[in-house]
Amino acid sequence: MTETHDSPPETPCLPGGLIPMDEWEFPELSVRRSVKDAVRHIAVQLRGGVSRKEQPFQSLDDLPELSASQRQRIAPDPDFSALAAAISEALRERREEVPNPRDVAFLVAPPFSGMREALVRWSWSTIGQGQGDGSEWVIAPPKSLLMSESEAVQWWDEQDLSRPWVIPELADFWLRHMGGLALVQELLRRVSAGTAGRGVVGCSSWCWQFWASYVPDIPAAPCTPAPLNSEYLGQWLTYLAGDDESDPVVARMAHDGLYVLPARGKLDGKKIRHSGFLSDLAAASRGNHGVALALWRSALRAAPEEGAGDSGDSEPSRSRSCWVVPLDKLSLPAMPPSKDRAIGFVLHALLLHDGLDEQSLRLVAGISRQDTTNALVLLKRADIIHYRDAGNRWHVTDLAYPNTRRHLQSWGFPVDRF
Repeated sequence: MTETHDSPPETPCLPGGLIPMDEWEFPELSVRRSVKDAVRHIAVQLRGGVSRKEQPFQSLDDLPELSASQRQRIAPDPDFSALAAAISEALRERREEVPNPRDVAFLVAPPFSGMREALVRWSWSTIGQGQGDGSEWVIAPPKSLLMSESEAVQWWDEQDLSRPWVIPELADFWLRHMGGLALVQELLRRVSAGTAGRGVVGCSSWCWQFWASYVPDIPAAPCTPAPLNSEYLGQWLTYLAGDDESDPVVARMAHDGLYVLPARGKLDGKKIRHSGFLSDLAAASRGNHGVALALWRSALRAAPEEGAGDSGDSEPSRSRSCWVVPLDKLSLPAMPPSKDRAIGFVLHALLLHDGLDEQSLRLVAGISRQDTTNALVLLKRADIIHYRDAGNRWHVTDLAYPNTRRHLQSWGFPVDRF
């Protein structure tokens, strides 16, 4: 089971390391406990670990959200350069362990896993392939992805594949259109023929799902980050906050007072009782790093006296203590109640390509300008998607991703395995 993985202590930014994609397993569901079991669990924990002076809040409405400065201390963005180094080291170890390793490594991960952000910071120097920040080895896609087979061959001929290279996201190199497949087809042909040189390809799980179906015999044995189970989540969230034993982040459930962090199990020498929140978070996020972090941030609350008057313009509170709202009390993005199938086409296209501009979206989804605009407006209003000026692209939001995946699956769209 996933819960039994041992997390390598040397890679706190990547608990569990990289695993073969076919070994990925869904994290255990603590929320599968019956209501009766859940009540008994809470009662036992309360008797063992929460004193009268540590009583939780009667009303969750009394708890303000964390300020930007508090959130940065407790739940900051990951260090993607450190993640890139951890991935590079994991690949180096795999190359030493696997007989006849492939020249091109494929890294497949669900959206929001941080793979793209890490690979744009890639450096081959960590595995003995040169020096520098790695930017000179990043292969960027052409402006137009609509190419004939001969044009795709010419484009790849112009790329210097004689030195180690990296593609941060394969989804940037194709469009689901008859004229938009040639670049990836040609790359896969060269990988199969052994003429692509030494490289690393990052690929979103939705993009991989399409190409694994379109080209069943892709010459690759992709790896993926191990899913975050409750143990890994505790380690990772503690690592993000800065694992300081003298000043640990203390997070407790707002409704029953049980501890979520610190993960060590002790605070000032006193043994503490933990909530099942991290197991619930692992299940709700499907073990996805970015989704788990987004849900974690949404669940964090400050004590009323800590939140009062604490804005980004004032002197921030230095507290590293916070309260955590149960996941079922969060107001998360809900799918618009619409029967318009254009919504499904738009969402599926955005996930296939890790975001699209409106023109490419119409091409891929195969719907009219008016239907595309209507769907985008509806989904944006519901906080299911957002627009990024960088790249001029629409993307599914991290908080809406689990619900979006469930809806696409129920609507009969092919989904990724994560």
